Amino acid sequence: MSAEQLLAIDHGTQSVRALIFDLRGNLLAKSQVPIEAYFSTHPGWAEQDPQVFWNALCRACQALWSMPGVEKSALVGASLTTQRSTIINLDEHGQPLRPAIVWLDQRRTPGLEPVGGLWGFLFKLAGMTGTVAYLQSEAEANWLRAYQKDVWDKTHKYLFLSGYLTYLLTGKFVDSVGSQVGYIPFDYKKQAWCGKSDWKWQAVPVRPETLPELVKPTELLGLISAEASAATGIPEGLPLIAAAADKACEVIGAGCIEPDTACLSFGTTATINTTHKEYLEVIPLIPPYPAAIPGMYSLEIQIYRGYWMVSWFKREFGMNEERLAQERGVKTEDLFDELINSVPAGSLGLMLQPYWSPGLKQPGPEAKGAVIGFGDVHTRPYFYRSMIEGLSYALREGADRTNQRSRQKIETIRVAGGGSASSAAVQLTADIFGLPASRPHVIEASGLGAAMDLAVGLRLHPDFESAVRDMTRVSETFEPNLENHKLYNELYHRVYLKMYKRLRPLYDELAEITGYPALD
Repeated sequence: MSAEQLLAIDHGTQSVRALIFDLRGNLLAKSQVPIEAYFSTHPGWAEQDPQVFWNALCRACQALWSMPGVEKSALVGASLTTQRSTIINLDEHGQPLRPAIVWLDQRRTPGLEPVGGLWGFLFKLAGMTGTVAYLQSEAEANWLRAYQKDVWDKTHKYLFLSGYLTYLLTGKFVDSVGSQVGYIPFDYKKQAWCGKSDWKWQAVPVRPETLPELVKPTELLGLISAEASAATGIPEGLPLIAAAADKACEVIGAGCIEPDTACLSFGTTATINTTHKEYLEVIPLIPPYPAAIPGMYSLEIQIYRGYWMVSWFKREFGMNEERLAQERGVKTEDLFDELINSVPAGSLGLMLQPYWSPGLKQPGPEAKGAVIGFGDVHTRPYFYRSMIEGLSYALREGADRTNQRSRQKIETIRVAGGGSASSAAVQLTADIFGLPASRPHVIEASGLGAAMDLAVGLRLHPDFESAVRDMTRVSETFEPNLENHKLYNELYHRVYLKMYKRLRPLYDELAEITGYPALD
């Protein structure tokens, strides 16, 4: 086994993890520092002091150096993966001008001038004017221009969290192509900043000079600076190799580099991703994101705030399980698995639609969550199981759309993210999909994916096929229960797929009456 050690920093929404891997994908050391995801000074806002992000990264790294088996002299490089779409404005001295706008933020900018000219005419013909208007209203840059013009005018660099942390680590305004996920003038097909005539410069009028230089995953972002070394303990001069956003890294860390293997992420945002060589839009105007493999695409369907609902349930109704877990010295997930397993497949007709936050097209911005089929037999365990089932139905719908658009059938699934710790949830997912579902050998799949970019970038593995073969493997595979799958198939086709279409007129009425969600 090679002595080389790979440092991967995974800066998520709720914690920062500094991880040391070897070239076989073994996790040698892990330091985790929790962070407050955001603070909110107005309803729907989600912001954070950028210094919180950096301080947590420094603490996580510093904690590694005293751990057994970690040797700074064995480190060959570092890589960074972060939460997506968190925006930071810097002044000419590289200092934040305001709190970061975290990806969970829900502010919008109403009344913007629509995209005009030929682009506007084409969008009107295609029936996409509303979708483009929604994208405009969601863009943080438009809100800043409208409501904090002084900040916008002073903005020297407009960066995602990945670009901000890269600047603090290297002193350079550079970022990975694989981290560009958000409302920015980025050409997802060419994987570069948009050309001058692209409509996105109208929709999101960011000044080109405020954007960072982009490099591809596996390429050099820069070298760890003396200042960063003093703060983090990372050796000065160590190469920082470009990885990608956390979801993209999670996909390759789970070993999903072929289109017939899907990666399901049971995270705050639940997603289904497949890796493709072609640019394909599963939903019009919703692009595939850059994969952690240079030049490739990650087709993604999101269930926004997917497993947030699980956290909500545990916080509001799971106090008993939390208490019992502490008393018995067992994992809380085990007790919640008991809840799931105490209820039959299909939850006796209790059906849940997990649209907790509005979307763009399918579902649209008017969507809300819904639960139907309540009866006097339905207790707390039934609701919990129906919640997990609803999320899996939504992910299966994403798989069906991906299959149809790509003409490439998904044959197997890997399940990653925090929710994958639940064996009952993974088994239930296998039953709903009717496919074997496997867990990666490490729960830190996103960090492993970043380490794989690092290993390939430094030519320690010649290519991603070799990196996947040597650094990833499955720890456990759950085969579908065919009897349960038959029942789920009936519920999925005859009930779940019809819920949104039939409830949508009522969602429109609710929005009109209450003003929530605001349909600008």
